[in-house]
Amino acid sequence: MSDKAFIDTNVLVYVVGRQDERTAKAEALVLNGGVVSVQVLNELASVSRRKLGMSWEEIGDALAAIRVLCPSPMPLTVETHDAGLRIAAKYGFQFYDALIVAAALDTECTTLYSEDFQDGQVIEGRLTVRNPFAGDQLSTGREIGGSDGSRS
Repeated sequence: MSDKAFIDTNVLVYVVGRQDERTAKAEALVLNGGVVSVQVLNELASVSRRKLGMSWEEIGDALAAIRVLCPSPMPLTVETHDAGLRIAAKYGFQFYDALIVAAALDTECTTLYSEDFQDGQVIEGRLTVRNPFAGDQLSTGREIGGSDGSRS
């Protein structure tokens, strides 16, 4: 089975605004392409504005670049919502994290790149979580987001 990667919001933050030791790894992942969802794009826009202080023009440019490298974002659907509810209940995830997992599963990804889950965790027997920064001193596992529908 070929590896198909889903990229979570927290990885993209290091590409568009938060520059540190994780930036090069995050950029390499995105340059290899992958899958994102509309939720990821929404969260990235919110975090870019609120926490990174980016202008709307900068955010639009960043999102456009992400969509070139990760085309056809997975839409938010009622089916994704329902799957997210089931996954949250089964695994004890926060709801917005469960929606990320549901989107990754729906797009038949085999890897989920994120800081927000246990590195190496296998979900539904077919999606493996990888924290691309797991060996880095600065990797905190903290979620990036807020109470506006993005994760905190």
